[in-house]
Amino acid sequence: MLKQLFISLSISVAIASGIALLGCKKTSITQDQAPAAVPVAGAKKYLALGDSYTIGQNVQPTERFPYLLASALRQQNISISDPQYIATTGWTTANLQNAIASTDPPSNFDLVTLLIGVNDQYQHRDTADYRSRFTQLLNKSVTLAGNHKEKVFVLSIPDYSATPFVEAGDKARVSREIGWFNAINKQVTLQMNIAYIDITPLTREAANDPSLLTNDHLHYSAKEHQQWTNLILPYAKMIL
Repeated sequence: MLKQLFISLSISVAIASGIALLGCKKTSITQDQAPAAVPVAGAKKYLALGDSYTIGQNVQPTERFPYLLASALRQQNISISDPQYIATTGWTTANLQNAIASTDPPSNFDLVTLLIGVNDQYQHRDTADYRSRFTQLLNKSVTLAGNHKEKVFVLSIPDYSATPFVEAGDKARVSREIGWFNAINKQVTLQMNIAYIDITPLTREAANDPSLLTNDHLHYSAKEHQQWTNLILPYAKMIL
């Protein structure tokens, strides 16, 4: 029954619904590590893994989707601490793996989100290498969730081709490549019967709605982070 629930959950969310750009010339990118969350006695624990999309480049800490999700869950009478982050602007899957290994977090989280891959695409990393590293990261996420697959949520990679950062002549290529990487992370996630949250269609709305972007015209605003939160919330609430 649980297996069927999560296959159904993944499919229904998929239907419903910089970046860590190294060598970027159009915007100033800074490496940003979030401070450690202050634990709350008896509260559930949330670990957010990723890159600039998780750390919320150019938005306030309280405007990042992990923080918004924790706040929304508390409004649903679920006691949960502020998120702990292993996420930095610029990280590839390899960077995230190294950071997890050096941080060595405990394997007792009640909720783990994983959003990674845009920098693998931007740096022209091999898709086979991405598949391998993403699979390893997803398995590690399950371990960090106490070996409870139902506590892990994967978010798809935003399609930043819809932003002004990408020139008109390059938009089709970037969008196509993001599609390749998302096809991989979706397939791996669903094969493991883990929930997949497809936020990519929402990110394409930035092409016609500049309010979804920060002032660097590349990263996503609090408004967009809220939309991602709205997608995850019903399923996170059901699990917690």
